[in-house]
Amino acid sequence: MPRELPEYHQRVADQNRAAILAAAEALFLDGGYDRTSLARVAENAGVSKATLFKQFPTKASLFEATVLAVGRAPDGVVAAPPPGDLHAGLMALGREYATVLTRPGTAELIRLVIAEAPRFAELRERTFDFGTLPALAALGRYLRAERDAGLVTVDSPETSAAQFLGMIASAVFWPRLVHAGWSIDEEETHRAIEEAVRTMVARLAHTSATPRSGGVGSRGRP
Repeated sequence: MPRELPEYHQRVADQNRAAILAAAEALFLDGGYDRTSLARVAENAGVSKATLFKQFPTKASLFEATVLAVGRAPDGVVAAPPPGDLHAGLMALGREYATVLTRPGTAELIRLVIAEAPRFAELRERTFDFGTLPALAALGRYLRAERDAGLVTVDSPETSAAQFLGMIASAVFWPRLVHAGWSIDEEETHRAIEEAVRTMVARLAHTSATPRSGGVGSRGRP
């Protein structure tokens, strides 16, 4: 029994956190940063203010968590594909990232970050660590695995991952951020991901994709 209690309390804490972030997202999007109070967030989330303050002691920390939460997979994890087919692996991770970027609320919250930060010192002092987002972390792991298998040449998997995701974001996200009515359909999204993948394959893939350790590799498509 004693060992079950921590699991129970963790489950309750996770449920409370999810409810707080959902309430905060709705309130931040509706009223902006200035007009959203922690007391109102707690009320809408169905938790006490003490419970909210325990997880998010300041409004800035709650806002940061809310922004980062929209960029996370439902279970918080993005699985890196196995190495061996660079084109297929990048396509899978590119689609995962595009799904995050087009999720309702993503662009709106990023607009709030841009609009509100100059007005509030507590936001200017925060570092929104988008490098922790699962899609970027999974892509870094995947590129390292491809490199370790001898299938790609990449000095910095993290830099290459950021560049790859940047190509996708420039096609499917940034225009939407600037123009609220802008949209992109599934075919156009797929084409944008495919072009980004072709660029990375041409840049990173070895001319002969044979693994160093005897694994099965395949050359990425040009």
